[in-house]
Amino acid sequence: MAKKRLRNQEPSEDDQSSLRHVLVVGGTLGEWLALSEAQWVQRRHELSAIASGAGASWLTLRPYERGATANAAITTRTVEDHPGCTLIVDTCADGRDRLLAAIEQLRVGGHGHVDEAALAAALMAPAPCEPDLTVVLGPSTRLPPSLVWELSYCELVFVNAAWDELAGPHLEHAINEYALRHRRFGGIT
Repeated sequence: MAKKRLRNQEPSEDDQSSLRHVLVVGGTLGEWLALSEAQWVQRRHELSAIASGAGASWLTLRPYERGATANAAITTRTVEDHPGCTLIVDTCADGRDRLLAAIEQLRVGGHGHVDEAALAAALMAPAPCEPDLTVVLGPSTRLPPSLVWELSYCELVFVNAAWDELAGPHLEHAINEYALRHRRFGGIT
């Protein structure tokens, strides 16, 4: 298992080339609820297989935003083990809500000192690391409100596709684009 890199640490050579965690952000909760169970199963298996084939051990799916038709109270997280890649389906469509829930979890859990590493671990659990790649469905002119924490050190790839169009080739394209990048983790050189 790869060692988690804290935000203020310089990445090792292995960190720059490895893809451990992929986050896909797209659709609204209303659009998610419109998918049939068969469509969900097919999408989960296809995307997990592609992420696993690229070396990722974790794949997280998260909605872009709540949407007008979705119940704002839906904030569940489902974890499924697929061969080579664990899938997290996180329905929390507001990054601020997720951040506040993680802080409250740490506070109630008796953590005496809440620091960046503890907060990152609480936000990403059960994944042991933050996303290396975040694939955002939609235009590159707007960031989703479901992302707050993840934007600092992950690579963003925007895919101009709607949630109901998302398929394996979209994720393959994003992973290929990620592989061509030189990750500087906030540096300018």
